[in-house]
Amino acid sequence: MLAIIGAPTLQEMISKTVPTGIQFSKSVALSASLSESEMHAELKSIASQNKVLRSFIGMGYYGTHMPSVIQRSIFENPGWYTQYTPYQAEVAQGRLESLVNFQTMISDMTGLSHSNASLLDEGTAAAEAFSLSFSVTGGKKNRFFVDEKLHPQTIGLIKTRADPFGVKVEVGSHSSFDFSAKDVCGVIFQYPNTEGSIEDFSALVKRAHDGEALAICATDLLALTMLKAPGEFDCDIAVGSAQRFGVPLGYGGPHAGFIATREKFVRKLPGRVIGVTKDANGKVAYRLALQTRETHIRREKATSNICTAQALLANIAAMYAVYHGPDGLRKIASRVHGLTVSLAKIVEQGGHSVQKGAFFDTLTISPKGGVDSILERAASRGVNLRRLDGGRVGVSLDETVTVDDLRVLAEIFNPAMGEAALMAQLQTQPPSAIPESFKRTSEFLSHPVFHRYQTEHDFTRYCKMLENKDVSLVHSMIPLGSCTMKLNSATEMIPLTWPELANLHPYAPREQAAGYHELFRQMEKYLCEITGYDAFTLQPNSGANGEYCGLMAIRGYHKSRGEGHRNVCLIPVSAHGTNPASAAVAGMKIVTVKNLKSGAIDLVDLKARCAEHSKALAAIMITYPSTYGVFDEDVRDVCEIVHQHGGQVYLDGANMNAQVLLCRPGDYGADVSHLNLHKTFCIPHGGGGPGMGPVGVKKHLAPFLPSHPVVPDPTRSGGPVSSGPFGSSLITTISWAYIKMMGADGLRSATSHAILNANYMAARLASHYNILFRGKHGFVAHEFVVDLKGFKATANIDATDIAKRLQDYGFHSPTMSWPVPGSLMIEPTESEPKEEMDRYVDALISIRNEIRDIEEGRLPKDINPLKCAPHPVETVTASEWNRPYSRESAAFPLPYLRKTKLWPGCARVDDTYGDQNLVCSCPPMEAYCDA
Repeated sequence: MLAIIGAPTLQEMISKTVPTGIQFSKSVALSASLSESEMHAELKSIASQNKVLRSFIGMGYYGTHMPSVIQRSIFENPGWYTQYTPYQAEVAQGRLESLVNFQTMISDMTGLSHSNASLLDEGTAAAEAFSLSFSVTGGKKNRFFVDEKLHPQTIGLIKTRADPFGVKVEVGSHSSFDFSAKDVCGVIFQYPNTEGSIEDFSALVKRAHDGEALAICATDLLALTMLKAPGEFDCDIAVGSAQRFGVPLGYGGPHAGFIATREKFVRKLPGRVIGVTKDANGKVAYRLALQTRETHIRREKATSNICTAQALLANIAAMYAVYHGPDGLRKIASRVHGLTVSLAKIVEQGGHSVQKGAFFDTLTISPKGGVDSILERAASRGVNLRRLDGGRVGVSLDETVTVDDLRVLAEIFNPAMGEAALMAQLQTQPPSAIPESFKRTSEFLSHPVFHRYQTEHDFTRYCKMLENKDVSLVHSMIPLGSCTMKLNSATEMIPLTWPELANLHPYAPREQAAGYHELFRQMEKYLCEITGYDAFTLQPNSGANGEYCGLMAIRGYHKSRGEGHRNVCLIPVSAHGTNPASAAVAGMKIVTVKNLKSGAIDLVDLKARCAEHSKALAAIMITYPSTYGVFDEDVRDVCEIVHQHGGQVYLDGANMNAQVLLCRPGDYGADVSHLNLHKTFCIPHGGGGPGMGPVGVKKHLAPFLPSHPVVPDPTRSGGPVSSGPFGSSLITTISWAYIKMMGADGLRSATSHAILNANYMAARLASHYNILFRGKHGFVAHEFVVDLKGFKATANIDATDIAKRLQDYGFHSPTMSWPVPGSLMIEPTESEPKEEMDRYVDALISIRNEIRDIEEGRLPKDINPLKCAPHPVETVTASEWNRPYSRESAAFPLPYLRKTKLWPGCARVDDTYGDQNLVCSCPPMEAYCDA
């Protein structure tokens, strides 16, 4: 490989790729690398420090049973968790269908016509709903009302989001709030509320609408099997979490939040929306819809920076609904509700006071002997209850509750109750605590997909059928520049199902989570060593959320110094699309900085912009190495220029996998970064999520990192950015395991080999394609950009045609037309062997030869293997074939494809048709039957 690149040694290539002035070669305080079995033993020892007691805390987090068939077929299956974001729809039809099932489930349950493909969690979904209401009411209404019985973590996230927009969040009783001034953009309430009561919000919704405000309902999916849907009492938006549909607690995540709305607001719906369209053969197909309104288009006009989803968790929740069907969900809900009604009787018979009115699964209790004695009695029996104000406790039941659990709760609240009386109470069919006026009468989940897979046999085949339509790392490399897919080792994934990690409630007392906090302490220490920063927060649960978190820390820092007027954020032309969106959501004004033809930041323009905005300069956002795939030699100068004008340097950590232990952002001038643990540190993409974006800062910014309203950190003053106080805690273990097994030498080697692999592929392709950007010594970083624009004139071929043709070769396309229009950005990672990279390069060379056939007239410009790609099996095996190239060249252009052929799930999708005829739920039954 080095011979082809033209470098005598790996070390010399690295020394000429990473600028001399920032190279890092010191030792770091990372433990020696462990074997797989040693890592598991150490992690098991740490995890055993967690005490998984029986938690009845609720607050949006519940115990749940992940059906074994889902655990084996989806959660533990690399064919599902190593898929990339579904940007290439034809090789993502399986997960897209599953995500349409999720959207259909959410729309049906909430009674609202459109849902997206999930959000990060319930709190961030509520924050997005606030932003939507602020946007659709013109961005001029500066008040937002929150009912006081919304979950406290959700209140905290809304306050964080509203602050940069200058919107006053008013928390109070919904019964008395006045909308008559018409200066309120929206209202949000919990249904059932955080204390368990089911209230009639129809009058509130009407008052909000009369005041020209939007009504947002935070709700619970299992409760909605029994309760009237929010859309049925005229709500505009519904949000919540799908966690209790089979997703482990995981000490706070990852979980799939949801948001649904009316059709009139769908084009402002944040995040990813899966739409139904047709392919080139007229067949029903799925795709990411409304892509032109994504954040990279909206930039400074963005009201959301969300560019991802929780696809793996949304798929688990959707499959939970598919497997149980509406009748199964009703049965689960009825059992939970019945046990809660029985518990209320048991508690009342013990002399305690239970809240009056309707409830579903949660009781608020005023203990007769005081709250402390009840909590002590509960703790002595291994039970966590929720402490509420006013000397009250909360008890929330879920589908995992057993008769033994009720027996323990009876011992806590009614110790005089004997076994016979208890069993008699449980065997009595209790009357429902839900009045008729609240009961659901409308159907839900009526589509055939929720009725035909209720046996394990059928369900397993359905999961496999969907899996077989998708490309994932089990098939081939997925070399997307900027956010690529690398190995997610099985050893790192196995602990996710360990009960001591999976079953801990995020609001359990801290002493019960000692193992997790030891993991957090170690992880933060390791990340500081790797980056040169002084402190980390693990709370952000996506890269975009990390960007937002870091910018809010910068904002808090400036305000603390009496410089709250600093609101200008400089962003280079080449920046990730989420960068300007994150700056906009953080209340900053975006000013663009030019890039040179080399890809480097234009220092002359940077100096001019800094001088122009010196008194208002808040920050610059840069990506390093740049999105052009080169290490900017002037990065220290960039940082110094910004610092001279009082600004902070935000370094986007998306490309940290080219820096780990070769250079450290904290050493060469950056003040803050987020790290994509789902890239550099091996957390799988899961078909479009989960992700994590922890934020590292220099010590002067540490006090402004996020705290949390339920689990506060007295050393930090920033508002929360995730519902879970420590983000997606469960999957932090993956990155911890990766670092433990690699050690310092392994991490440095991985970074070097990522750069080696990119340079090797670029060198092999250089005689066939134009490689756009290189560093001072002719090397690329960990990714490179291939220019395709000239083919439009010579062969009528564009980047899309090449991306689609790669599917016929069994590959996912690299990043397409970004950061340069008409290009492919390729990032191989260190994970891939030379043989796989050669296979990919051979495919691109073969495609170049096909383009040459068009250029030289051997194939027409309008009908050829690229313009007609991809070629699904039904196209290749059709009875008629009237194309000017053979079926063999369409399906088997290279010999290796005869051994392993992944057929595209459909022909080329029609994006225009899908956007013009927007459908975001399961197709009608007749289309389903035809398919």
